[in-house]
Amino acid sequence: MSFRQSAIRLSQKSKSKSTAWASRQLRDPYVKRRVADAAAYRARSAFKLLEINDDWNQFLEQPDVKAVVDLGAAPGGWSQVVADKLAWGRGTIIAVDLLPIEPIYGVQTIKADFMVDSTTRRIRELLCNPENPKGKADVILSDMAANVSGNVAHDIEASLEICEAVFDFASKNLRSAQSVGRRKGGVLLVKFFAHPLLDQFRDERLKPNFNQVHYIKPDSSRATSREGYFLCQGWDPL
Repeated sequence: MSFRQSAIRLSQKSKSKSTAWASRQLRDPYVKRRVADAAAYRARSAFKLLEINDDWNQFLEQPDVKAVVDLGAAPGGWSQVVADKLAWGRGTIIAVDLLPIEPIYGVQTIKADFMVDSTTRRIRELLCNPENPKGKADVILSDMAANVSGNVAHDIEASLEICEAVFDFASKNLRSAQSVGRRKGGVLLVKFFAHPLLDQFRDERLKPNFNQVHYIKPDSSRATSREGYFLCQGWDPL
């Protein structure tokens, strides 16, 4: 009997949360834009990348950007944006995730852990060509976030771990500004949850190794969200 009552309470709580979520979705202008267009992007997050790209010198559309890696890419909204910006065939786009990604024209998908050496080797093989003999990326993207647990300390730690892993990957696989021949060449865009520990990560890891590091909170990011993005331009490692 007690188990049944508990189940009922959980069901009511879940229903309340679902109703609030549905109400928020109905009011969200970016969700409306995606639903209204049958050819729109797979995820609302695509509008964040579109906004950041437009506001920051259209970094995805620079003529020397021909190799982009999207980490934690599922369901593929960001990769769709990149494919569009690279004119469906101007360069190589690789989407990596442990989850399956439905095919995207112009994008090569890898179902694997990006932190595993064999995955890195596979990415380099796909990027390698006469113009890019070392298989380096011009832009590395990460919109990854751990599932929110409700424990702030745990969630911040998870965000920091993801940022550290993405930075480690970028440090080995991103073209330098010098090799690109442009001060803002070699770009990393990574999502994080705002906290002093992430500010420390920015100051100690990102700023010493990039010519410019910007904190961005897109308009398309919900006001109630702690998320932000570090846009790092000009990879210039110490």
